[in-house]
Amino acid sequence: MPAPRGFAYRRHRDGTVTVTHHGRPAGTLRGEHARRFLAEAAAGDPQQVMARRTGNHRRGNERTARDHPRNRR
Repeated sequence: MPAPRGFAYRRHRDGTVTVTHHGRPAGTLRGEHARRFLAEAAAGDPQQVMARRTGNHRRGNERTARDHPRNRR
């Protein structure tokens, strides 16, 4: 799976963090969620962290996994 790209974030004075994807708002984090996000982004790959936090990390293999014999009902 390719690495996520196109994410950016902006930290505001009141402690909120706004995450954008290709310039469009993807999510807003406040309070403890914002603090945890900033710590994770500083420690690891910020693009991957933003993709996970906004729900945009699931792309590409869902259909393949759904059709796998183990996942059929």
